[in-house]
Amino acid sequence: MASISPATDSDGTRGDDTLIHASGIKKHYGAVHAVDGVDLEVRQGEIFGLIGHNGAGKSTLFKMMLGLIPPTAGQMLICGTATSSRAFRATRRQLGYLPENVVLYDNLSGLETLRFFAQLKHAPQAQCSTILERVGLAQAMQRPVRDYSKGMRQRLGFAQALLGTPRLLFLDEPTNGLDPQAIRDFYATLHTLRDQGVSIIITSHILAELQERVDRLAIMAGGKIQASGTVQHLREQMQMPLHLEIRCSAHIGQRAAQLTAHLPQVRWSAQDDSGSWQLSCPRADKMAALAALMTLGSDLTDLSVRESSLEDVFFGLSD
Repeated sequence: MASISPATDSDGTRGDDTLIHASGIKKHYGAVHAVDGVDLEVRQGEIFGLIGHNGAGKSTLFKMMLGLIPPTAGQMLICGTATSSRAFRATRRQLGYLPENVVLYDNLSGLETLRFFAQLKHAPQAQCSTILERVGLAQAMQRPVRDYSKGMRQRLGFAQALLGTPRLLFLDEPTNGLDPQAIRDFYATLHTLRDQGVSIIITSHILAELQERVDRLAIMAGGKIQASGTVQHLREQMQMPLHLEIRCSAHIGQRAAQLTAHLPQVRWSAQDDSGSWQLSCPRADKMAALAALMTLGSDLTDLSVRESSLEDVFFGLSD
């Protein structure tokens, strides 16, 4: 990625709509280079995904963004303020954070828990009930946390991250323990927040979950960012193939394969039990392959085109 050299004021702040601005960030623990030269920007009002294998450096980068640990080298600006400056103490109140492993007090109720965190963040106590309702815990707010399921604990952790109306949310594996409906509701909340101008940076190992829900993402490996952009941009950058599935009349299947034989980059797989054929082709050959298949006329009974998944992109970059 291109080097980023942000212009900062004398007090260590920067006045634009970039809420995360990292330049040359490194974190070394002796010979271990946990983060090794990261340049990154996250703009206001976007959902940004950060993915990578365990040990890729994601959690270390998160901790530096939150100001919990200092970088070995480089500059980190959050909401326009350098994490190394005294002004960052006030900036922290504009941040919300959901760690991967939520630790809560079992003897407190959900409402008492949120009120406790509100005191720590100097957030209005009046927000607590409203936020608990927003995350689906209205009926359980008076129950002790020891009676909460894993998914309910995760929602309570998300609730505390929302306290104080943050400008920037850091969410580390936020859907652990959530059922499909709760995951849908969670992302609906994130999209509402994004539309209100909140920036969200999210890590997840469930790549299919992120694929259609983030605006941009970065793939980390070995402490470095290997690629960043929209999912479609990464597909095109890596020249990921397109996948086609066709269904033909039984007697015409072999002819379909012969029609595209002059396209050496088109790869066919065997006919499956349903009578479908699968093929993959480079993007540059898509129209030629489709034109050849269209000559089958009514003997071609179905056709679908599928992009490579985010998982395909991830393993193509990180393997």
